[in-house]
This record gives sequence, C-alpha cells and structure tokens, in this order.
Amino acid sequence: MRFQYVILMLVGMSAFMVVRNQAILGGWIPIKNINDPHVTSIANYAVTEYDKRSGSKLKLEKVISGETKIVDGIIFCLNISATTISASNKYNVVVLEKLSQRNLTSFVPLHA
Repeated sequence: MRFQYVILMLVGMSAFMVVRNQAILGGWIPIKNINDPHVTSIANYAVTEYDKRSGSKLKLEKVISGETKIVDGIIFCLNISATTISASNKYNVVVLEKLSQRNLTSFVPLHA
C-alpha cells in the first residue's frame, strides 16, 4: 500500500513538471527588466534593420515593454519608441534570436 502511494506521488509530480515546462516553452513571458542591455540591443537591431530595409532614419528612444517566447530560439516582442527628425512614434517589433543570429520578422506602428 505504501509503495503504491509513492508511485502515485511520483506520477503526479511528473505530470506537474511536464505541464509547467510546456507553459514555459510555449507561452509569452513578460520582460521584467526592459532596461537590460540585451533587450536594448535587440531593439537597436530592429530599428537598424528596419532602417536598412525601408530607407528610414529612425533612432531608438527607449523600450516601453516586451515579452519573450521560447521556441527554436527566443522570440522578442517589444513595444518601443523611436524618433525621426520631426516626430517620436511607438512601434511593435518582433525579433527572432537563434544562437547568435537575429531576424526582424515584424516592425509595425502602434496607433493610439
């Protein structure tokens, strides 16, 4: 009887760990420190890459908020503010970072 109880506990704990790990691997996780140098580096990459593709001359002002998602790499979804010579605007950017490579997958203006 005691042995069965131990087995039941182990099965229950294993199921909990599987569910917990799936949530981490598949869900969005808010970025707690948006001023982290790595997060700023991702945002700067997004602005620089967007400028190259579009011919714009945006400059990163700051990271407003963001989330990450762990897949085959890390997806960064950031809300940023960036400036041109005449105005400051907010954008949503998505960057996939895989090992040491980055890929800008989305850069869209946020409308109030």
